[in-house]
Amino acid sequence: MNYFSYLRQKILEILLKLEKDEVIPKGLDHSHITVESPRDPKHGDLSTNAAMVLAKLAKLKPSDLAGLIIEHLTLLPEVNDADAAGPGFINIRLSSNFWWDRLREIVAEGTNYGNSDIGRGIPVNIEYVSANPTGPLHVGHARGAVIGDALASILSKAGYNVTKEYYINDAGTQVDVLARSLYLRYQECHGAKIEQMPDGLYPGSYLIDIAKLLKEKDGDKWMSASEKEWLAPFRKFAIDAMMDLIREDLDLLGVRHDHFSSETIMVEKGRVNEVVKYLEGQGLTYTGILEAPKGKKLDDWEERPQTLFRSTQFGDDIDRPVKKSDGNWTYFASDMAYHLDKFKRGFSEMIDIMGADHGGYIKRMDAAVSALTQGQGSLDVKLCHMVNLMENGKSIKMSKRSGAFTKLRDVLDLVGKDVVRFIMLTRKNDAPLDFDLRKVMEKSRDNPVYYVQYSHARCHSVLQHAKEVFDKLELTPDAIEKAPLELLSDSAELLLIKQMAAWPRTLESAAEAREPHRIAYYLIELSGTFHALWTKGAKEDTSLRFVSHNNKQLTLARLVLVGALASVIASGLQVIGVEPVKEMK
Repeated sequence: MNYFSYLRQKILEILLKLEKDEVIPKGLDHSHITVESPRDPKHGDLSTNAAMVLAKLAKLKPSDLAGLIIEHLTLLPEVNDADAAGPGFINIRLSSNFWWDRLREIVAEGTNYGNSDIGRGIPVNIEYVSANPTGPLHVGHARGAVIGDALASILSKAGYNVTKEYYINDAGTQVDVLARSLYLRYQECHGAKIEQMPDGLYPGSYLIDIAKLLKEKDGDKWMSASEKEWLAPFRKFAIDAMMDLIREDLDLLGVRHDHFSSETIMVEKGRVNEVVKYLEGQGLTYTGILEAPKGKKLDDWEERPQTLFRSTQFGDDIDRPVKKSDGNWTYFASDMAYHLDKFKRGFSEMIDIMGADHGGYIKRMDAAVSALTQGQGSLDVKLCHMVNLMENGKSIKMSKRSGAFTKLRDVLDLVGKDVVRFIMLTRKNDAPLDFDLRKVMEKSRDNPVYYVQYSHARCHSVLQHAKEVFDKLELTPDAIEKAPLELLSDSAELLLIKQMAAWPRTLESAAEAREPHRIAYYLIELSGTFHALWTKGAKEDTSLRFVSHNNKQLTLARLVLVGALASVIASGLQVIGVEPVKEMK
């Protein structure tokens, strides 16, 4: 149960009753009514602005309308008391019985607790990673991979029909550069001396292994061939080999896409032609000359006529080129065709996870989607800030062009996928992230993934200890139903229950805002509350220990608490792709 939504519905029912009794006018706009946690927990469990936003429409003072609402609120069995505060806010305190019922609900539903249907089965396409197939994935790619994958899982749990997609940028000059780089490595495999890779080519050693595979396949077939003969087959072989490596890297990270789309196939099928013809038919293209970019010296700028898309009609800053003066399509034109293809496949909602350097691309793509779908499609672009990879506090430089970059696979071998996935979600996607290889392996509360996994392992340790103290004490449905949860009356215990009960709302909020880092934040806070309760029982008040050797009933009640916590933490970790371990190694 999302108890925020539940109480909001109860408030709406009260307002409808007041309307029926002609205490307030009928047909008031309820859309701005919210139910939130008060800023200060001392003010209660929930706070609503219902009286404040409706008072003027109801022609009443906020305090008077608040009084009418409170009069009915306090009749609800789940409400302990309510009072008005400030300019019309109503603070609500829920009964202990309400919280104990939530505890039973959590244990009964297990990791399914928090599942939601707010997505109503709406198809959503999430495109993420989509790294150019010119080299293995590095740790910088991991952030977009984790954010996209976690978001897909969150939306699925919230009831959306999600497709996870990878767009292969296998057209354009960068793959020709890759093919030429591979050809030099291929020559090297046949004894040619390559002292140094020419500027502009990829020097990475990963191409040596691919060249060896090509040699095994074709022998010296291409040694005396012209570039015109070998460029296309080398390009295809290199792209296929690189995509195999990328898929392997993603698999190690726990990322598996549902669909792969190829830019080359998009172009070969004439999809770009179709898009431009459609835009021409709508009068949305023209031949024009763009102004020089800001900061560009005039002697470095060549004025040339190009086919331009009237993107300013759809909110962009300037019109954008779709065809170059040499007749070739721009990357933007291919991207337009790709997003129209997604829309035609049934995705009116599209999410793209991109690097921070794509910030200038958002307006033009928004304009393109709006124009091509006649306003029926929506695009949400999430930008991922760069990862600052560090070791012992010192930055590690990463550059694919120079070959000096840290492969994602190397980082995964060192710290494991769980660490990489969790740490990538400890900051909002558009905020910078420091990833210190040494710090993330510390076994301390300063390492968030260890802190959260340890809380889950601690839960299972308590459950196991209870079995040893009380023979065959299990959390069966019957035991849960009979457990005297009223014994869980300490403020620290109730706080933990309240935070667990907030999980459905946290999940829905993360889905609606499309912000997977909210899950990591929630798990860290929840684990902190649990560890604080553990410490309180160990050092300050021994009566709060989870296993009471002299009181089986109290132990059973606390096992329900711990079992519920294990389920919520496991649910949260699973949704971001991190294993909820039962034992720390």
